[in-house]
Amino acid sequence: MIPVTKAYLPSKEKYKSYVDRIYDTAWLTNNGTLLQELEQRLKAYLGVKHLILVANGSLALQLAYKALDLKGEVITTPFSFAATTSTLAWEGLRPVFADIDPATLNLDPGTVEPLLTEHTSAIVPVHVFGNPCQVEAIHGLAKKYDLKVIYDAAHAFGTNYIDPYCGTQSILNYGDISTISFHATKLFHTIEGGAVVTNSDALAKKIRLLMNFGITGPTTIESVGTNAKMNEFEAAMGLCVLDEIEIIKAERQRIWDAYQAGIPQGLVQYQKWSSNSCNNYAYAPVLFESEARLLSVEAKLKERSIIPRRYFYPSLDTLEYLNANQSCPISRDVARRVMCLPIYPGLLKSDQDDVLNILRG
Repeated sequence: MIPVTKAYLPSKEKYKSYVDRIYDTAWLTNNGTLLQELEQRLKAYLGVKHLILVANGSLALQLAYKALDLKGEVITTPFSFAATTSTLAWEGLRPVFADIDPATLNLDPGTVEPLLTEHTSAIVPVHVFGNPCQVEAIHGLAKKYDLKVIYDAAHAFGTNYIDPYCGTQSILNYGDISTISFHATKLFHTIEGGAVVTNSDALAKKIRLLMNFGITGPTTIESVGTNAKMNEFEAAMGLCVLDEIEIIKAERQRIWDAYQAGIPQGLVQYQKWSSNSCNNYAYAPVLFESEARLLSVEAKLKERSIIPRRYFYPSLDTLEYLNANQSCPISRDVARRVMCLPIYPGLLKSDQDDVLNILRG
């Protein structure tokens, strides 16, 4: 089977070298030495002030909402993985969907303002497939209406942004908080895991409190909290993968370039990437002219045991359990026509050629 993605695994010997350190100390979790090392290395690699490792990307979002004390309604995108919306609902917040830009596939800032009410407390945009949102426009709305901004940056590991005032920096530096996923299928992974990123000292301190039951010492508990800690075995995997991240990125770029070279012009539509950034090759999305064409290609791929994914389908404004009572026609249209093709280190050229032949056929 050729999956849409496959977790990158370092050599067993390399992973064992880190695991041996865990056995030497018997320190398995609770801010262990490997986790501390990974946090420091990721902060340096990504160029961010505070990076707090957590157990997964969903908990990263939930910690962000709690730390910012969100209430009421939150404007977000319907074109994303379910976790963007389900974490809001889980925390008792009401997702309000703003439609997307049909070219970038990101939340369209122009659709946000008409949806704002006295109950709106925040905007949660997504850097879809790692493509930066219109951060200046979103910042302007947040400042005008005194709203918090949490970027779901689950796909945006290593994505930089050319800011006209601040120069090139990580897209994770925007908003009050950015969250990122380190799930096994991601460009960078820790088996399961994620991180909360912020430039605020106060927010970083609060998040570290919330993620460990609100405990501040052996006999002191200062606030409500949860258990969102990453363990040492996951941190060990993260250190291994980070050691080889440039190899991973180069291999993904090679595969993406082969798709673009091998697919005849006009056969599919590509996501329009921000002119202030470069693709991080986390995904290989293409849009077909119709859902019928997508389903035909998907069936032919599956006949060859090639498993693409309809990221992201369905459009989240259609989920009945949310009772959204909204319709985002652009997101619904895109969701019906978008497919992500296999892209991961180790994908054989012959297998990619099979994908291309089916697409061209």
